[in-house]
Amino acid sequence: MATATKTQTRRSASLTGGTAGAPAGAKRALNGAGGKAATKPAAKTARGKTNGASASHEALDGAAIEAALSNGPAALEAVEPAANALGDFEFEVQRPDYWDKACADLVKRDRILKKLIPKFGPVHLLSRDDPFVTLARSVVGQQISTAAAQALWQRVEAACPKLVPQQFLKLGHEKLAACGLSKRKTEYILDLAQHFVSGALHVGKWTSMDDEDVIAELTAIRGIGRWTAEMFLIFNLARPNVLPLDDLGLIRAISVNYFSGEPVTRSEAREVAANWEPWRTVATWYMWRSLNPIPADH
Repeated sequence: MATATKTQTRRSASLTGGTAGAPAGAKRALNGAGGKAATKPAAKTARGKTNGASASHEALDGAAIEAALSNGPAALEAVEPAANALGDFEFEVQRPDYWDKACADLVKRDRILKKLIPKFGPVHLLSRDDPFVTLARSVVGQQISTAAAQALWQRVEAACPKLVPQQFLKLGHEKLAACGLSKRKTEYILDLAQHFVSGALHVGKWTSMDDEDVIAELTAIRGIGRWTAEMFLIFNLARPNVLPLDDLGLIRAISVNYFSGEPVTRSEAREVAANWEPWRTVATWYMWRSLNPIPADH
């Protein structure tokens, strides 16, 4: 049995076997004595749309994340978790090879996921952008609304229609800044382009590298934080076992689904997620879904 414990109140979450996923503490008992789920608090919704919809960057929670994820690749913001804001990206609906197996395994061992997975269906979203474009767009979208990020990216794309790192370097600081980018974002994008051109990144080997090795390479780039790197692993490389503990939406979803909406620490979230291995990416995706459902045809 794995337990999630908060030192101050000594609350625990029972995560054993097929009835896993529901905390057992008196105040936090999601399932209650009869094994029924408690009423979930309504998730805050982010205003916006994807591919023509926008998500306000003030709503830094799972609803904002899912508003952007519902139609396309992860918005890979190159900011630290407290300031993550999603960009407007195009999405492609696909299902990784491991998805069905992961879902079948998770519904057997986790009571919450046993309900969520059939409810939302086995769909997964992957990026169509290449690695450089995905990361460049994440930098452009830092700490601004989706609509502003899209407008900025359209200007950048007009200035660099090939969207390759060599073209960005050739364009230079002054012309990139003329697109409306801040001095810092301009520096970040040029540093990113330089990393790709110089060969400092093992882009061709990322698919075979360990998760932490990819994260280490990405976070060595100015403007790319761990959250961005983990979103890249999930939505660009389709890694099956990523647990983005810095993701505000994931923490909120664990709170709502497993702890009756009470605050959850990273340690508690990690203990809940221990029951999801080796499919933590899949479980995370359904956690996001639980906060902001989307039409089934997505």
